Amino acid sequence: MQQRPLAGVRVLDLTNVLAGPYCSYQLMLLGAEIVKVERPGEGDLARRLGPDVELNRAGIGASFLAQNAGKRSVELDLGAAADRAAFEELVRGADVLLENFRAGVLARLGYGWPALRALNSRLVYCAISGFGQSGPMSAAPAYDQIVQGLSGMMSITGTPDTAPQRVGFPVCDSVGGLSAALAICAALLGRERTGEGAFLDVSMLESSLSAMGWTVSNYLVSGVPPEPMGDQNATAAPSGTFETADGPLNIAANRQEQFETLCRLMDRSDLVADQRFADTEARKRHRAELNREVTAALRTRTAAEWERILPAAGVPAARILTVPQALELEQLAHRGFVTTLPYPDGSGRPLRVVGSGVLVDGEPLRPTAPPPLLGQHNQVRAQ
Repeated sequence: MQQRPLAGVRVLDLTNVLAGPYCSYQLMLLGAEIVKVERPGEGDLARRLGPDVELNRAGIGASFLAQNAGKRSVELDLGAAADRAAFEELVRGADVLLENFRAGVLARLGYGWPALRALNSRLVYCAISGFGQSGPMSAAPAYDQIVQGLSGMMSITGTPDTAPQRVGFPVCDSVGGLSAALAICAALLGRERTGEGAFLDVSMLESSLSAMGWTVSNYLVSGVPPEPMGDQNATAAPSGTFETADGPLNIAANRQEQFETLCRLMDRSDLVADQRFADTEARKRHRAELNREVTAALRTRTAAEWERILPAAGVPAARILTVPQALELEQLAHRGFVTTLPYPDGSGRPLRVVGSGVLVDGEPLRPTAPPPLLGQHNQVRAQ
């Protein structure tokens, strides 16, 4: 990889916590220069978030470290005349401005889209918010959990007895950030043809609903509302989590040939001839009976044994890992997914951060510098 795809692109990042910083982290991995614009003495709220109290006190909380490697930090108070002048100079030299304030906040500071466009007609301005920049909910505050609830996501997470439940990580923040990064890349490409920038209005609610796939389309297209099904996949059977001799195993035998192969490998070819399980729709109707038969057969081996046997024969299957176990997979090490950097405080401790899962010309996209201390790059204002 001679040069990363976004090399030479400068992004002014006014964002906090996750959706925006996650977006700019993806852009950084793709080669963009990210200049974090932070409030003097305070900075990104994520600097004080995470399980390690000492890191939080030092302004390098784990939540901040995870999403801000490779970026630069400048302190600016947009209410101060001198800092406003410095900010406007940065806007003139930027390719992208990214923010995730509530709708209208930046405009009230005097930097709505017309003002920004007047400063730099080639600027791509991306605003990420919970509900978008217009509409009756646009001014409402939103965190990931609020969007999870409003999107219907929580209503289908868990079992009929336990739903609604929160998805175990801030998925709406992540999806919103990815949607913004995709839109920014598209707008930069469009600018090459037109010479003009664009205003991108990203709604976390809409991005999340868009990412929910069949749970939304089954209702829109067929009028069938989704229901919570726990660890089972509503689109096929047997497809879900099953118990083995020593722990749980995910199996997704979604196609007929996969089901038949699974039955053969479990020494239960008789299930293929059972009319209750003859095809996909029949298996879905008789899911409970089929799951009992499959579980009984799987208990003859360990999860690791089945993980070796089934995928080799074309049946998707894998153990259920903890997050620490997942991060130690040889597959991730092979692809260079985790990078070790020094902590920004000069302590010499190793800091491990993840990449994006994208290889360019066979090379992983890695950060090359640790996350910045607050105001570490204030001199960039003079450049």
